[in-house]
Order: sequence, then C-alpha cells, then structure tokens
Amino acid sequence: MTQFNLEAQPINLTSLKQPSIHSLTQVQPHGVLLILEEASLTVLQASTNTTTLLQIAPDALVGKSIDEIFDSFQVDRFRAGLAEENLDFINPSRVWIRRNGDDYAVFDAVFHRNADGFLILELEPALTQENIPFLSFYHLAKASINQLEATSNLQDFCQIIVREVRKVTDFDRVMLYKFDNDGHGEVVAEEKVEEMEAYLGLHFPESDIPIPARKMFVSNWIRVIPNASAEPASLYPIHNPITQQPTNLTLSILRSPYVCHTEYLHNMGVSASLTISLMKDDKLWGLIACHHRTPKYVSYELRKACEFLGRVIFAEISTREETADYHYRMHLARVQSALIESMSEAGSFVDGLVQSDLNLLDLTDAKGAAVCFGGRWTTIGQTPSEEELNYLVQWLAKTVDDEVFYTNSLPLIYSDAERFKHVASGLLAIPISKRSYVLWFRPEVIQTVNWGGDPNHAYELRETGDRLCPRKSFELWKETVRLNSLPWKPVEVQATLELRKAIVNIVLRQAEELALLAQDLERSNAELKKFAYVASHDLQEPLNQVANYVQLLEMRYHDQLDQDATEFIDFAVEGVTLMQTLIDDVLIYSKVDLKGIEWQLVDSDTALNHALGSLRGRIAETNAQVTHDPMPHIVADGTQLMQLFQNLIANAIKFRSSEAPRIHVGVERQEEAWLFSVKDNGIGLDPKFSDRIFVIFQRLHTRDEYPGSGMGLAICKKIVECHRGRIWVESELDRGATFYFTIPVGGRDHSHAIGQKKNYLSH
Repeated sequence: MTQFNLEAQPINLTSLKQPSIHSLTQVQPHGVLLILEEASLTVLQASTNTTTLLQIAPDALVGKSIDEIFDSFQVDRFRAGLAEENLDFINPSRVWIRRNGDDYAVFDAVFHRNADGFLILELEPALTQENIPFLSFYHLAKASINQLEATSNLQDFCQIIVREVRKVTDFDRVMLYKFDNDGHGEVVAEEKVEEMEAYLGLHFPESDIPIPARKMFVSNWIRVIPNASAEPASLYPIHNPITQQPTNLTLSILRSPYVCHTEYLHNMGVSASLTISLMKDDKLWGLIACHHRTPKYVSYELRKACEFLGRVIFAEISTREETADYHYRMHLARVQSALIESMSEAGSFVDGLVQSDLNLLDLTDAKGAAVCFGGRWTTIGQTPSEEELNYLVQWLAKTVDDEVFYTNSLPLIYSDAERFKHVASGLLAIPISKRSYVLWFRPEVIQTVNWGGDPNHAYELRETGDRLCPRKSFELWKETVRLNSLPWKPVEVQATLELRKAIVNIVLRQAEELALLAQDLERSNAELKKFAYVASHDLQEPLNQVANYVQLLEMRYHDQLDQDATEFIDFAVEGVTLMQTLIDDVLIYSKVDLKGIEWQLVDSDTALNHALGSLRGRIAETNAQVTHDPMPHIVADGTQLMQLFQNLIANAIKFRSSEAPRIHVGVERQEEAWLFSVKDNGIGLDPKFSDRIFVIFQRLHTRDEYPGSGMGLAICKKIVECHRGRIWVESELDRGATFYFTIPVGGRDHSHAIGQKKNYLSH
C-alpha cells in the first residue's frame, strides 16, 4: 500500500473520513433483512442471503405479503405489536419459518421504522442456549451494582464494569473508552485475555470513530459485528422500488459496517466486536468496546442485557461525576459570593476582585489573573507583561464576540502567546465592555500522551483514491504535548459567566451613582459660578468707589498729610488694586466652562498675535524676545486660546531671570492632538512643584516677590481641560521652564470632529 500525502490530494478527504451512514445498503450475512411497506406488510426489498437462510430466493420474496411467509398466528402477533407506537414491546419475537418438510429455521425477529417511514424486519438466528433467564440476569446485575456501590475510586469503578461485562459476554477483551473534549478517546479500563495486546491508557485519534459513526452510537446504543470477515449480502432490488433511492439502514442491527471499519478490526486482530454506547446528558460520553479474536455471535437477549448493564452501571458514573461537580460548584459559588460582596463594599469593583481573601484566582483555580478597566491594568499572580496584555486584549476585541472565551492552547491560535507560554498557555476571558476584560491564565503543562499507533498517520489513502485505509500498527506511540495548559472545567467557565453578570450590574450601579454625583457637582458648580460672577461683578463698583475716593483724598489733601498718612493711602490703593485683580481673575476662571466654548476652526497664529498685542507693554518694558513656529489652524475656542497664550507668555515674562526674557512658542502635530509649548529662559522651578503650580491660589513665591492672584496657571489648566487636552511643565531651577499643552485635532468630539474637519478645511 502506498502512503499518499493527504494534504496534497485534490480529493474530498472530509467525505472519505466521514462517509454517510445511510448510504450503506449491505447487511451482515448471519441474518436476513426485509424491507416492508407497513400498510400492507408487503416485502419491498430482501437481503440476497435469503436463499441460504430461508431457502427462498430474494426475488421470490419481493412483492409477497408476510402472511405468505409466516404462519398466520405469528403474523397476528406482528400486527398487534405494530399497532403500538413503541416497537420494543414486540422486540424480539421468536419466529420460525418452514424451509423443507419438517425443517424449520428459528429466528429472533426485530422490527424498527427508518427515517423514511419504511418498516424493517430483521431476522437473526435464535441461539436459545445463550439466552439469559431474567432472574439470573437480575442477580448478575445486582451483584455488579453492589460491587460498584462499595467502590469509591472512579478507576476501580470502571474496571469493575469491564470485568462484569466480560464475564457476561465472554469476549476476549472488554475496554471502557472515554472521549475527551477534543474528540479523542482514551482506554480508561480494560479486561482481557493475557495473549492480547494491552491498550489500557492508550489514546486513539478522533478519526477512529468519525462523526457519523458517533451520531449512530447516540441513536443506536448497541452495535454488533459477529464476523468482520464475513462477506456482506446486498439488497434485492438494490434501490427501494418506491423511492428509487437506497433505503436508510442507519438503525439496522444487521447493517454491514464500512470496509474501513472491518479493516481496522482486522489490523487489531479482532474478528468480532460488540459496542455499547455510554450516554450522559444526551451526549456520547464513551463506549464499552468488546473484542473477540474469532467470530462470535451475541444473541439479542444478551446484547440487551449488556445494554441494560451498561446503562445502569453508567448511571452511577454520571451520579458520581455530578456529585464531584456539585462539591466543586458549591466551592466556586462560595468564592463567587465572596467576590460579589467584596466588589459591593469596595470603592472599585477591581479592588474587590483582587484584594479579598478569596480572589479571582480562586474562582477558576488559575495561576494568574488580570483586570483591564478604564485603560488601566490590575494583575494578581503570574501574568504576561502589561505590554503583552495590551496586545492580547486588542486581539480578543477583534476575534471574540461571545460573552466568554477560553482555550487551553493559546499559543496555537495566538502565536505571540508563545513568548509567555510559561504563564499563559491557557486563557479564560470575559469581556466587560469592548475595552474592559477580566482574564485568567494557566501556565504550560508539558504532557506525554500514549497513542495506540501514530495519530498523524491514522489513515492512508488507497492507491485508487476512493477510500481511506486504517493504520496497521497500534503499538505504543508517545507524543510530548507542549503549549497546552490544564483544561478549563465547564463549571469554572460557568462561574466566570455568572461573575460577569455581577460585574456588569455593579459597574452599571456605580456608573449611575457617578452620574448622580456628577449632576450634584454640576449643580453645585453652577451655583458657585453664579455666586462668583455676582460677587465679583457687584464688588467692582464699591471697590472702584473706594479706590477713587482714596486717590481723591491723596490728591486734595496731599500737602496736609504727613508721610505716614501718605503711606497708608498708598497701602489702601494697592490693596484695592490687588482685590480688583483677584476679582477679575475669579470672574475669568468662573467663565471658563466646557459649555461656554465655541468650537470652531481658528487660526492659532491670530490668537497668539492678539495675546502678544495685549502684552506689548510688558514685552517692551522687559525687552523680551518672543518667537514662534508657524501656527496651525485648529478646532478650539479662539478667545480662550488667546487667553491661554497670554497667561503663559505673561508668566514667562514675570518669572524672568537677570537676562532679558527669550520666549519661544512651539507647535507640532501628533497623531491625534496638537502639542504646543511655551519655552522660556527664566528662573525655572523645582520639578517637585510641577503639579502644585496649577492648583488655584497656590503660589511658590510671596506676593511681594512676584505680584499676582495665583490663579493664572489654574485658569490655563481649566481652559486646556475644557478643550479635552492636557497641560504640564518641565523645568529645573535657574534653567528656565517649558509649558506644554495639547489640543485634540478634532476638538471636543474626536469622531465628530473628523467629519467636521473636512468642512473646516473646505472653507
């Protein structure tokens, strides 16, 4: 046999690996199959082995009613049973057919209806010596169950199952085969004769039992192949005369297996097999596979006894697994409750998740966890670096739309994860929003898997290319599995989904509370602004009167005042002037408001020139040199931008050194903002005061040293923040200072402004 490169073949390998069960129309030759039209019980098709087993040619059967084949007594029983919806009540029925003279053939007759509504009658030779009396089977099952109840270990439990099934069936080997989440199977228990090769602990690839075969196992819980070498019998005629299509034999007991399947058994040294499905929650959990080295027929009663034994015994497995899951689920529920309580009590839900005694790691038995919220990361345990986390979240945002994502082999689907496989080969993620996530990590666990033969060559393509052939060797083949973590359990995934709901509810509640606080704050600010405006406006007039009258006193009675009186008057004028400056600044500060900004495309060069014009006197007085880069058009409030330039340049002039002020206004375009700078050669400041200088009424110098209200930079900060920008200073003592501020390219609403930008530029 030539081995082909499967990937290079222009052949539909999927159809070869997963051929349709219903396309098989041959039957195993140890029994007879008749396809009937149910209303009249007329034979539509018959297997071609009727000549051997019934000594009636198939073409002689087709078109006959079963009244002409069986005794009327037997047919009456059939009709009574077929009147019921559930055909199990008449399965099996012991029937006999006269062949020659007193030669009767005795069969077990089994009826079923296929998906197309045809009645199928299968006749298997009755082997009375293998029948199991009901009470004998009851005692057998009871003894087995008693052993199982006394066993606490699941492994021992499975071992008892295969031992009891082998005792009942007398097969050479009985295996309990369990499917994993990837569809592969593992032999978890085995009972066999010594001469046969041991398969205990070996894994078998998913392709050994393709999806159509698994579906068949779900609907048909028991499958028997008495002789894998027997030549199958065809149907006569080949196509159903009513549909002119092959008859669907999916649920047939006698349906012949695929050639590939019989070759598989041959390569394992098996001549007969019996397979019992193990179902859990309507899904195929595993199989009990019985193998015999020579042909072996298993009666219907014995097969049903095995099926019953498998169901009863496996129910105990399900119960034990559910009990184990229940205890773990209860533990996770306690962790979940503690986290929710902690989140509710903490100022931030993130703190509640990582700072409580039971934290995020306890919810999934993970080694690391990270929370991304508000653009910030909070981590616990072993996690990738923050930079890697940022890339990972970007990938998740593009890849995952579900409420939960989990994998135990992250590097295989996200190649960058190979860099941090030692901490995060396993990932479980729940999105809180498009940008906020909670992530759990598990490290790589290198495992050795023992396969029954090389799983990479489970099949070979036959030279003619019309079908796949199974591997010939089932010898131990070891595989080292890397880039994988321990798998996430369904109860852990469910627990994270429930936590997600709690987080979303808490975040929404906190958002509502913040919205109420913001409303209160906005109302309070509005009242304060109104008060500041009214107070400053109403104080202007009396202050002006005080200043005017004091200056009038000085002018009229200057000659009559002594030096002390003159100084007192000067102090009074100075105090009033200072108070007027302070009131003016408070008024300006109160007017700076996001709602008050007039967003428009403005020429920043014009705003800068207006600022320089206002400062013309001080620039001339100090012999200052002000230079600037070419100024762009930006989306901003022109008046406030002018005020911003004016305050920063005035600040640079005020805090000049012994040298004449040299001030440069710079600007450069960043990706999403304009970066402005005002650089001077003044006295500079200690970097530790870089934040303090922007706080209202905070001063680094006395008023005698540098006059002013202490509000200039606070006003600058408020203007910049109302433009959704940022302001900061870089400086050292005696080495000048550079004030930076940004204005978003699009103005207040970036997405809106992108559209606006075209309009602005078109003007």
